Amino acid sequence: MIHKREWVYGWLFLSPALLFLFTFTHFPAVKTIFSSFFSTAKGRRPAEFIGLENYQTLVQDPVFWKVLVNNFWFALGTIPISIGLALMMALWVNSRLNGRTLSRVAFFAPTVLPLIAVANIWLFFYTPGFGLIDQLRTGLFGLPPMNLLGSPDTALSALIVVAIWKEAGFFMIFYLAALQAIPPVLREAASIEGAGSFYFFRKVLFPLLMPTTLFVSINAVINSFRLIDHIFIMTDGGPDNASSLLLFYIYETAFKYWQTGYAATLTVVMLILLSILAIGQFFLFDRKVHYQ
Repeated sequence: MIHKREWVYGWLFLSPALLFLFTFTHFPAVKTIFSSFFSTAKGRRPAEFIGLENYQTLVQDPVFWKVLVNNFWFALGTIPISIGLALMMALWVNSRLNGRTLSRVAFFAPTVLPLIAVANIWLFFYTPGFGLIDQLRTGLFGLPPMNLLGSPDTALSALIVVAIWKEAGFFMIFYLAALQAIPPVLREAASIEGAGSFYFFRKVLFPLLMPTTLFVSINAVINSFRLIDHIFIMTDGGPDNASSLLLFYIYETAFKYWQTGYAATLTVVMLILLSILAIGQFFLFDRKVHYQ
């Protein structure tokens, strides 16, 4: 009887979280998959079942392939650099450093800033002729002004810099927590055996950080596909979709062009890509992750 009562109490405690999970995660996902096989309802005309027509349109859509390639380069530019910087910053502020509390706050500060505020700050940096970057270029080196956000060759790279600046401090917190959980006796034992700092990091410290690296890398992949605020404020996807990413294209399709059926199809493709990448990361890091 007592065991049954504990089982009931357990489900009662879980029920609010399960309700929110199914209402705001699982049900919308199933609804999106279902909507991808229907046309867009307009006015009094209801949505009609069209089968795989939206998926055929997606395969023939040049803008989709362009934003998908953009997203690939954006992920390739942001994920390894932001994770590497986060690890370096965590190692630095975890050491016996004067003013390390101030350094931690400074590194983490970009994370707590609103996304719109971050976009406007960097928009001021990138403004041609008047922005901070052009002021330094022309004042110190005598170089002509450059429209970094207005050029197809540099717009995506400019967004990559903003994303790295925003995310590295967030990932640093996880690495810092993992570093503080590692027993100090390991470093003392390595010092007694004559192991150098780099050898200790490569053979002891980094393997113990692999669970955190797996967690951080999955979050970094998700973040690389969900950027929309910076694009909306800084470039609006231009010029000529050079800085448009997959989620921004979904937003435009659904709320600007009001093609909800096709937007649902794009969303399904993005969910499939994220699932494949997440599963691939688990298989890639599985043998290298040490949980104890």
